Amino acid sequence: MKTYLAKKEDIQQKWCLVNAKDKILGRLASEIATIIMGKHKSIYTPYVDSGDFVIVINADKILLTGEKLKKKEYMHHTGYPGGLKSITAQKMLKEKPELILKLAVKR
Repeated sequence: MKTYLAKKEDIQQKWCLVNAKDKILGRLASEIATIIMGKHKSIYTPYVDSGDFVIVINADKILLTGEKLKKKEYMHHTGYPGGLKSITAQKMLKEKPELILKLAVKR
């Protein structure tokens, strides 16, 4: 028996709708990353883009456990001297809730 390797012609990408209401951030991010990579399919091949597309709704209703809302900080640098900026998870959840989930999936 030979190992099956998916080809680009064999891949059928679908759209997946995920409801983020009352779900924990890290667990949801790992679930979404699995769908995007295509590891949930039986024809998964590491070097072929076999993943599905993901749409997330209710990203503003996502949960963070413990005191992460107050203590977790997201940092970025503007590129200028002294340009290190930080924002707490609570403030980012109000302003840009989709960015928290996007960064969690990316990292």
